Amino acid sequence: MSSIRSVADLSVTEQRVFVRVDFNVPLSEQKGELTVADDARIVAALPTIKHLIERGAKVVLGSHLGRPKGKSKDTSLLPVAARLAELLAPLVKEVKLTDEPIGDGARKVVADLRPGEVALLENLRWNSGEEKNDEAFAQKLASYADVYVNDAFGTAHRAHASTAGMIKFFADDKKGAGFLMLREIEYLGKLRSGARRPFVVVIGGAKVSDKIGVLESFVRMADAILIGGAMANTFLKAQGKELGKSKVEDDKLNVAKSFLRGAELAKVDVLLPVDVVVAESPDAKTSQTVSADAIPKDRMALDIGPQTVKNYAGRITSAQTVFWNGPMGMFERPLFAAGTKEVAQALTRCSGTTVVGGGDSVAAINEAGVGDKISHVSTGGGASLELLEGQELPGIAALKQTGAAAATTGGSAS
Repeated sequence: MSSIRSVADLSVTEQRVFVRVDFNVPLSEQKGELTVADDARIVAALPTIKHLIERGAKVVLGSHLGRPKGKSKDTSLLPVAARLAELLAPLVKEVKLTDEPIGDGARKVVADLRPGEVALLENLRWNSGEEKNDEAFAQKLASYADVYVNDAFGTAHRAHASTAGMIKFFADDKKGAGFLMLREIEYLGKLRSGARRPFVVVIGGAKVSDKIGVLESFVRMADAILIGGAMANTFLKAQGKELGKSKVEDDKLNVAKSFLRGAELAKVDVLLPVDVVVAESPDAKTSQTVSADAIPKDRMALDIGPQTVKNYAGRITSAQTVFWNGPMGMFERPLFAAGTKEVAQALTRCSGTTVVGGGDSVAAINEAGVGDKISHVSTGGGASLELLEGQELPGIAALKQTGAAAATTGGSAS
């Protein structure tokens, strides 16, 4: 943190400030027009954007949306610009959307900005140079600004042109992190070092292979690890239990066994489901709760059971620090959502610090209506896990002070 400047410490008045934001939001169609279905990521960036507007900066925002293969109407940031303008009113009259990420049109919009005005570059991934971290594309983006700010933690684990490549064209005193980025680094950094104990980790989701790296990291940090979701099936089978038709990663059984042995040696409690909610398929109309030792051959585990919920909630509510990533079952189906929702409720009864990361977990706390009762809701699923694993994220590493001025700072957009 000490080696990264805050946006609050940058000189931005009458400066063109490029802000990498994460506006990769879901869209829905209303009367033939695409609109923003969930504006949480836009709202999360407002403190940084408003700070810059109020200090007379010329704000240039950059983001991606989806995984486009070139220009396409359904991946345009037009609905995002409209929603952002609504959220910024009456500070600004409009958010000017360029017709492309770079080019004559984009350059003119940026050059014409006045202090306190906001422009949004069209979807950065419309240009293949963004994901390739192309030098020419990065330098062109840098030429649109005098100052660089990254407030897109959700993309900090990607070495793309707008998150890493363009930053080298700015001197140390011309680059920094937005308020959202700083908050993410602060809370997730505390989990890695200095978390108050007991420190309880709740991990769910579908695959052991997706989470084994962060699980092994938590063995060195946590007091207890509570496992749910389909990934719990692999651990249960590794203990010799019969899982019926449940989803299991058979090629990860040795990985699961090794993890359980390592946690035992480290004296970290690993809690697995003692009962599960089973059904014939995810589309079933009925379900039943059975012991994890008695799963029928023609049934599959799709949620944690009530006794498991009680066990997990007891650990969560007595903890001083809790990190949660991943649902406890197929929570998008109401029949198998109880475990995930109960975990969300348990977090609200914890008097310590609670951190939630990952799209599904965030969706769960929002559905349960408890988002405002969580200490910190991370905007980055993959980024938060990689940071907690101890990996250096390119988007954060590039913000660190180097002790030297950049060879070429942001150039003129005119």
